[in-house]
Amino acid sequence: MKDDAKVPGSVGSGLGAKVPDFRSVTVETLAASIREREFTAVAVVEHALARIEALDPVIGAFVAVDGDRARAQAASIDDRLDAGREVGPLAGIPLGVKDLADAAGFVTTKGAMHRRHAEPAAADSTEVARLRAAGCVVVGKTNTPEFGFTADTFNPLFGPTRNPWNPQRSPGGSSGGTAAAVAAGMIPAGTGSDGGGSIRIPSAVCGLSGLKSSPGRVPGGPEPMGALDLSCVGPMARRIRDVALCLDQVVGPHPGDLRSLPAPAESWRVALDDPRPPGRVLWAPSFDGGPVDGEIVAACAVAVERLAAAGADVVEAGKLFDNPVAAFVQLFYGGAILPPLWPLHGTDQWNDVTEELAAFLEVTAERVSVASLFEARRQAARLSMELAAAMAGFDVVITPTVAGQTPVPAGWGTIDEIEARDWARFTPLFNLTRRPAGTVCCGFTTDGMPIGLQVAGGMHADRVVLESLAVLEDVLDLDPVASMVAGD
Repeated sequence: MKDDAKVPGSVGSGLGAKVPDFRSVTVETLAASIREREFTAVAVVEHALARIEALDPVIGAFVAVDGDRARAQAASIDDRLDAGREVGPLAGIPLGVKDLADAAGFVTTKGAMHRRHAEPAAADSTEVARLRAAGCVVVGKTNTPEFGFTADTFNPLFGPTRNPWNPQRSPGGSSGGTAAAVAAGMIPAGTGSDGGGSIRIPSAVCGLSGLKSSPGRVPGGPEPMGALDLSCVGPMARRIRDVALCLDQVVGPHPGDLRSLPAPAESWRVALDDPRPPGRVLWAPSFDGGPVDGEIVAACAVAVERLAAAGADVVEAGKLFDNPVAAFVQLFYGGAILPPLWPLHGTDQWNDVTEELAAFLEVTAERVSVASLFEARRQAARLSMELAAAMAGFDVVITPTVAGQTPVPAGWGTIDEIEARDWARFTPLFNLTRRPAGTVCCGFTTDGMPIGLQVAGGMHADRVVLESLAVLEDVLDLDPVASMVAGD
């Protein structure tokens, strides 16, 4: 980290071992160490709380922390372990919950000033409940832009979250609080959601591997998500095998999510023990024909060459689609964010809405209608058909995760040093077409910021995407966040 914050070292457990830096150990190994009593769940949680206390004044990843509640959860896990009882595959793993989802006992502000005095959630969201049942310990809520509206993480209530690679830069969004907390080693895992890139973008610019699963793989709710046609919830972690391990605990149907899908027949984590490389790859440096930052496309091209050297048949594509921004704006802003916030319009509370969001919603309100939303859904269906045709005979399509370099907080990314509002335009296509898509770090810009490579698959081909990401992690041999440990 490029700041003067003092980072706590390992915390003693009382069992003779020390808790390692979360960035230097996998979630799987950490949980196994707790189950094998190398150190206690309480010690692991104390380590997380110590790092949050030391680092979060600079990073701003957390909006609420409840140390006493977390210690009590961890102590309960230790008691069960001491009694020889089952504790779950994620026993003792400290977890941050994105502040768009409910975690019992915490206010779900959604980054909105008008929700700051809302009652604490009485129950966990489905995903959080499943992670808690698997042994995770909820330590707090992580920051998000208001209602997850942008590819950055800032709001009037809690301010900006900053990127651990350089606190002068953004961690992306809208799951930037979770991504920053994981990248800084405050927690080993957390939750996110992705309605237009909100897991993939922050994972990419914070040096993590991440996945937006197919809609319905991880049940949302039980309260319906606003971005019902676009958004997916899902776990976030440093490496894709840990993401898969967490996914194994949360996939499967739930009556609170009418889109939820059956659980996969086989463990996704087990599938990554010996991942199959994609046979044929469609490499699209810019699927919409628009500009991409030179450093980003060069690093992505090298990664694709490494994949080809590992046996994949790579075919490069030119322009495949027009930028689907119009349909996305209608469905995401007009169909998801406008309805819960527009009742504030004309009241004093409207003045508390994030300025950029308020201005955008006022324009959107003039353009959205039943007919426009219907046409946007038709366009999404046409895009899905076009994507299927373009991918015929290919296992995955690969693009840069974002087109531009990492912005400063509340700013825009840059393409070849020129500020560009569309710096993150490559992710929404796979929300509109409901395809699984993930990201893996493939290098760094000259100023030391991570670069992400996006991998997307066919309908419900989550396992193919996960295996491709695991293969890329292996052939690229990069563990960017772990490399930060030596520099702290």
